[in-house]
Amino acid sequence: MSIVNADRAPYSPIISRPKLRWPNDARVALWVVPNIEHYEYLPLPQRARNPWPRTPHPDVLNYGIRDYGNRVGVWRMIDLLDKHGIKGTVSLNMANYVHYPEIFKACTEREWTILCHGLYNTRYHWYYSEEEERDAIKECVDIHGELMGTMLPGWFSPAVSFTLNTPDLVAEAGIKYYCDWYHDDQPLPLRTKHGPLVTVPYTMDLNDSVLSLKQHEGVDFVTMIKDTFDTLYAEGAESGRVMCIALHPYIMGQPHRIAYLDEALSYILSHNGVWKAKGDEIADWYAEHCIEHYEAHLGETDR
Repeated sequence: MSIVNADRAPYSPIISRPKLRWPNDARVALWVVPNIEHYEYLPLPQRARNPWPRTPHPDVLNYGIRDYGNRVGVWRMIDLLDKHGIKGTVSLNMANYVHYPEIFKACTEREWTILCHGLYNTRYHWYYSEEEERDAIKECVDIHGELMGTMLPGWFSPAVSFTLNTPDLVAEAGIKYYCDWYHDDQPLPLRTKHGPLVTVPYTMDLNDSVLSLKQHEGVDFVTMIKDTFDTLYAEGAESGRVMCIALHPYIMGQPHRIAYLDEALSYILSHNGVWKAKGDEIADWYAEHCIEHYEAHLGETDR
C-alpha cells in the first residue's frame, strides 16, 4: 500500500517534541490572513468543478458577493488591522494586485506580505499534470518578482486545490513555506524532493468561511476565536503555539460583522506574550531556531 504523502510529515506528538520558543518568549505567534482574492466573471472551464454553482454563466449573484470584498470589505479590514497594529499576511490571488492597484498600494505601504493563493480563485490545480502545475507556480513567482522585486515567500494553493506533486514543486521553485497542510499547532518541516519545506499552520476552523457555510454569525466567530486563543495561550506557556485567523473581506468585511473581529482582536491583544507575526516571519524563525532540533528529535539529521 502506497502512503507517499504520509511519509512527508513523520508523526511526532506535540507533547514529546523539543520545546518551541518564540521571540521574547511569546506564548502564541498570531498571524492574521486576509484572503484577498479575485474570482473571474466568466471563468475558464475547469476539470474538477464548476467555479460558480449557478449556471449558465455569468453567475452575477456569487460574483457580486465576492466583488464586494475588493470594493468595500477589504478597506474596513485594512482600517481595523491598522487600529490593532497588525500587519497582514495576504493570501493573495496574484491577479488581484494587477487588477486592483489601489489594493496593492495599500497593502505594500503597510508592509503586508504575500502568501500566494494561485493566480485566480477560479483556476483550480486539481488534475494538473506536473508540468502544468510547475508552470502555474512559476507564473505566480514571476508576477511577485515583477511587483515586489523579491522572491515569493509562501504558497497556499487556490481553493486548496493541490496535487501529490505540489509540495515538491513549491520547494523546487524556491518558496520557503507552505500552507496546504493545516495539521498542527506548530510549524513543521515537510519532506520534499528538494529538501524540507516549512509548513506554517493555516486554519479552516478559525476561518470566516464557516459563517457562510455553517450558518454561523459574527458572535459565534468571536466565541470560537476567544476559546481557541485561551487554549493555545495556556499551552504556549510550555511550548509555543501558532494561531491563525483566516479572513475574507467579502465575509468578515461586512458592516454587521466587522465589530466582532474588532472585539476578538482586542481580547487577544489584551494579553502579554502574543507575537503579532507575519507568515514569513514565523517560517524564518522556525527555520533558523527550531527545525534542526526537531529533525534531531526525529533522528532525521543524517537522512
